[in-house]
Amino acid sequence: MTAETSQTLDRGLRVLKLLADTDHGLTVTELSNKLGVNRTVVYRLLATLEQHALVRRDLGGRARVGLGVLRLGRQVHPLVREAALPALRSLAEDIGATAHLTLVDGSDALAVAVVEPTWTDYHVAYRAGFRHALDRGAAGRAILSARQQTTAGHPGYTLTHGELEAGASGAAAPLVGVSGVEGSVGVVMLADAVPERVGPRVLDAAREVADALR
Repeated sequence: MTAETSQTLDRGLRVLKLLADTDHGLTVTELSNKLGVNRTVVYRLLATLEQHALVRRDLGGRARVGLGVLRLGRQVHPLVREAALPALRSLAEDIGATAHLTLVDGSDALAVAVVEPTWTDYHVAYRAGFRHALDRGAAGRAILSARQQTTAGHPGYTLTHGELEAGASGAAAPLVGVSGVEGSVGVVMLADAVPERVGPRVLDAAREVADALR
């Protein structure tokens, strides 16, 4: 903590992070132990966060993240989309295919930014707001590959064909090293197979987007 920071705000944010990292919630005592402060301080923090719907407490007294966090989260997509657009435009123009940024939304993959190439005669129509299961399509599979990665190295790119649209192939690479954002960058094209150079190019674009979001 420095002289310019707020200790109370810092503790409140730490409460939210602790609650976000658990599925079953935490008691006042557990939060007190994790934060290293007395229970009275925790009660005050929770009461304030509850007023803003950022925290809720169940009948057993366990605190959990509140629905107010969703309202804040909805504002994240426009910021992420804006940061990703330069890399997506470059990718779409270079490959001549529709480029997209896809983020995790619950159990689905949600396209939040889409850029179509300007010079091709035809390309796959892919719209922002399109969602699909994480285990179908290159975008979702790339995200799942990042979840399964080990300390041995970073995940590469993922290629698929015909999983979301007949005759269409996709390539995607996950965003790596971006705190709080789980997603992928990819392209979709009308082709029986993805050309060899596309995978590495998509991987480069994913790195560019990740750098822009850090």
